[in-house]
Amino acid sequence: MSDAASLLDVDGLQAWYGESHILHGVTFHVLPGEVVTLLGRNGAGKTTTLKSIMGIVGQRTGSVRFDGAELIGRTSDQIARAGLAFCPEERGIFASLNVEENLLLPPQVRPGGLDVAAIFTLFPNLKERLRSQGTKLSGGEQQMLAIGRILRTGARLLLLDEPTEGLAPVIIQQIGHTIRALKAQGFTILLVEQNFRFASTVADRYYIMEHGRVVEQFANAELEANLDKLHEYLGV
Repeated sequence: MSDAASLLDVDGLQAWYGESHILHGVTFHVLPGEVVTLLGRNGAGKTTTLKSIMGIVGQRTGSVRFDGAELIGRTSDQIARAGLAFCPEERGIFASLNVEENLLLPPQVRPGGLDVAAIFTLFPNLKERLRSQGTKLSGGEQQMLAIGRILRTGARLLLLDEPTEGLAPVIIQQIGHTIRALKAQGFTILLVEQNFRFASTVADRYYIMEHGRVVEQFANAELEANLDKLHEYLGV
């Protein structure tokens, strides 16, 4: 259901990869300054939802409104220029570029992005590894680089796909600290996670996805009361 104050409104979103119908009417909203998490098992449609918002699936119908403007029908580069940025699970670090070159690669599409000094404040490891080849970094450092890279663009809404996947607990804590710091700076974040214990440290609200649909939603304050449902839906 749409909300007049929403930054992002997704309504009846359907998506296909070729003949495969993946999303079946996904509906949710994100308020300015919120961290909202999409939870669900593998194959529930979480990543496809992010890609559909960014316009990088084969076909999509329904409505995706960002700051009141409809994104269905726009190309992915037009969507990025509107103020959205996507950090994929595979991170997309270029092996032929060093850390600095990877960081500076995306264009600034809008004013308001973080400068390199501010990114180094969030991720001091990157400053120490500036001349290192991007793919020689640890998994955690690559994730920091992937997030840092989109912070330069000026995007207001960050779409983060499984940012803690495969990372050591100490790095997961650092990613959580970063997400909370970005929220404090006014960024709005839509997060895909399977690790709801991590999500509970950063999220304001949750939507649970199953079979390409949103089947449940609740606020972080209601997490304890919904643990049984979470265990049922997520199989944990």
